[in-house]
Amino acid sequence: MRSVAVRVASEAAEFVRHRRATVDWTASVRTKSSETDPVTLVDTDCERLVRRRLASLRPGDGVLGEEEGETGSSEVRWVIDPIDGTVNFVYGIPAYAVSVAAQVDGQTVAGAVADVAADRVFSAASGAGATVREANGLQRPLACNPVSDTRLALVATGFAYSTVRRERQAQLVAQLLPRVRDVRRIGSAALDLCGVAEGRVDAQYEHGLGPWDWAAGELIAREAGAVVVLPGADARSPDGRLIAAMAPGIADEFGQLLTEIGAMAPIPG
Repeated sequence: MRSVAVRVASEAAEFVRHRRATVDWTASVRTKSSETDPVTLVDTDCERLVRRRLASLRPGDGVLGEEEGETGSSEVRWVIDPIDGTVNFVYGIPAYAVSVAAQVDGQTVAGAVADVAADRVFSAASGAGATVREANGLQRPLACNPVSDTRLALVATGFAYSTVRRERQAQLVAQLLPRVRDVRRIGSAALDLCGVAEGRVDAQYEHGLGPWDWAAGELIAREAGAVVVLPGADARSPDGRLIAAMAPGIADEFGQLLTEIGAMAPIPG
């Protein structure tokens, strides 16, 4: 399943790179949950490509995608995000990814996240560790930073498209910022989770993500040693529940900090 995830995510990332460089995809930008939540023709075409490849490589498996919902039913379900970080994609900011994960009974057992612009592919399988394949083809294992003091932690987060939820998220950042090294808003939850896995950030938290946003990334972070808080396998964005990934040396302290500022509670929106 890991090799399938890597293969499909890599092919999809190449498709996205080619389409952004050669096709007038801007003519088909539309919105989803709000005027600030875009989806492009490349999102939908990429998801269809991934679905076709999975149907060929894993016939009979179920698929849950961000753009076209859930199809099929089996013990194995593939959870896919054709472009995680669509706003970045639209603006040409090089931080967007393809995420492909395999779940068994709601638990992610294998997954890959392809960093499209950087041509890097993160992957993991349960109990087998996490790796990244660099653009030059070299592969190396991933491990979280050995940070042990939350005050020195670099933390990634993201914000919802709902103005109600975003206001509460801003309040949480205001409480968190004086108590950590700094905060980053990269714009792709999948890449944030992979960032925890490779030590580019020390922790990540966000409310209201769909399973397509985190299914592959949380496994990659966990297999790199991170302590992960999940909202439940079938939680959808409207639930507003928390997902977090923390380097093991700060997991207890950072988790307590999230509790103190009220971040463990769902944020309706």
